Amino acid sequence: QVQLVESGGGSVQAGGSLRLSCAASGYTYSRNCLGWFRQAPGKEREGVAHIYTGTRSTYYADSVKGRFTISQDDAKNTVYLQMNSLKPEDTAMYYCAAKDGAGCLFRGPDGFRYWGQGTQVTVSS
Repeated sequence: QVQLVESGGGSVQAGGSLRLSCAASGYTYSRNCLGWFRQAPGKEREGVAHIYTGTRSTYYADSVKGRFTISQDDAKNTVYLQMNSLKPEDTAMYYCAAKDGAGCLFRGPDGFRYWGQGTQVTVSS
């Protein structure tokens, strides 16, 4: 049974930082695409950052480039999202997601088979 367990969300002031973690179990971690999505109330779920574990190639939404960094720890089957210079518009529920044996060429949410339960990030001005 595949499980993605997120942690690290919370409340911070604008300009602050948070690090989200996504631990994968029961999952073929290597050579797969994992990513972070977020969804604010009344808005569609959007991709934030993705990583292909085979080559460590990374992909970012324009809105977070230069502020967020996605990384992986192969020993722990864990993907991280370091979020710096947070803005109020980053406030959302953040979800970890994983594909099933595919790369990161297509990064829309429909292509991801496994999802975590979500962790809330709130940024106050």
